[in-house]
Amino acid sequence: MKTENVSRTVLAAGVGAVLAATALLYVPEWMGQGPPAPPGPAERAVIAAHAGAQASLPDLAALIADREEWLRAHPDDEASWAELGAAYTERGGRLGDVRDYPRAEQALRRSLAERPAARGNLEAQLGLGALAGARGDWKTAKEWGERVRKADPRRWPVYPVLIDAYNGLGEYKAAQKAMESLQGLHAGAVVRARAAQTYRDRGWREDADAAALDAVALAETDAEKAVGLARLGDLAWERGEPEEALGQYGAALRLVRDHGPSLAGRARALAALGRTEEAVPAWRAALARLPLPEYLLEAGELYESLGRDGEARALYERLRTGSWAGAEVPLALLDADHGDPAAAVARMRAEWTRGHRSVRAADALGWALHRSGASKEALGYAKRATEEGLRSALFLYHRGEIERAVDQPGPARRHLEEALRLHPSFSPLHARRAAEALGVLGELPDELPAELRPEPRPARLPRR
Repeated sequence: MKTENVSRTVLAAGVGAVLAATALLYVPEWMGQGPPAPPGPAERAVIAAHAGAQASLPDLAALIADREEWLRAHPDDEASWAELGAAYTERGGRLGDVRDYPRAEQALRRSLAERPAARGNLEAQLGLGALAGARGDWKTAKEWGERVRKADPRRWPVYPVLIDAYNGLGEYKAAQKAMESLQGLHAGAVVRARAAQTYRDRGWREDADAAALDAVALAETDAEKAVGLARLGDLAWERGEPEEALGQYGAALRLVRDHGPSLAGRARALAALGRTEEAVPAWRAALARLPLPEYLLEAGELYESLGRDGEARALYERLRTGSWAGAEVPLALLDADHGDPAAAVARMRAEWTRGHRSVRAADALGWALHRSGASKEALGYAKRATEEGLRSALFLYHRGEIERAVDQPGPARRHLEEALRLHPSFSPLHARRAAEALGVLGELPDELPAELRPEPRPARLPRR
């Protein structure tokens, strides 16, 4: 696995929480008036939002169309503008389509124009925080989120936005505190899925599994249950159990047949199991449904590992020339391994200066520095990536290679071995390279190296 493949799912959960907050402002006429007729698609999306659940994509599209039509006749309805902006952001994140983000910003800014922040328009401010997070602008997401929290600390949808922002900025204690606040205010599948992510980031794998199972059990919709099952698949994959991961992704796809993260997870698991004839078309299906930057890179590396260099180059070029939001890490890894490492360093230095201090950013910057020949400087970033709690075979591999380059064979051997023990097939390219590097290092020598030998004791003088 080239990058962590959970952030998009987590972000979608956070944006969905924002939609829940804005949907409370819009109650269909049939609600509360006796036995209703079966709800239509837009109404189902509202019902899901009221429960803090994730609406299906067709229902979300229906809600967007409904709000667009309403606003053509009622352009001064600031609440509906805020809801429309949140819905655009959620759809953009779940489809990987950045074209929805300018629409979201326009709708949210229009909401603030109709009712400014100074007059208490928290819904639009919360929507702008979620939109900033979707774009990878963690500083701005934090600013908007903290404004909303200060105005209304009990507004639970603000906490997923803040958790994402704090994690992106490397403020892990603040993220943990925000998670605790969220759990105290709201229960349900969204919160348990968020807890699973937090536990995973801390390295608490059993707790993460338990929370993800709770998320599946508490899910209100097939779409939401698919998210929980995909999370279970990700956790199984990360602990080196591709067969178990394949089963969880398959269960998600039986509920939502075009669930993008599960399609990608299925392709990844098939490749790890050596079923490459199935993995290649599986990746094609995943990219047709959800062409995220990290998926393009991962599929390209599978093709490269199979000697399908032309197809690999086509995917790399598609990634390099595409229009993306918040894709600095996969773009840097692409340049570091398949392009210009110096450009990768420049990209990640700029991202670091912007405040992106997550473990993903630290790993990418460290790896880019190493690949450009600055391995001594790289080591500090590699340590930061591997010592925050998250257990990533890719990060451990990167650290081991950097330590090998700076003549630290003992730590290099330890981290390369740990990467392969954690997940023997973590990447179609780099797992093999990790094994080759271990072969070069050889077995641990019986005799300790000079730097680890105890100081010799001074000889005793004979007694007179």
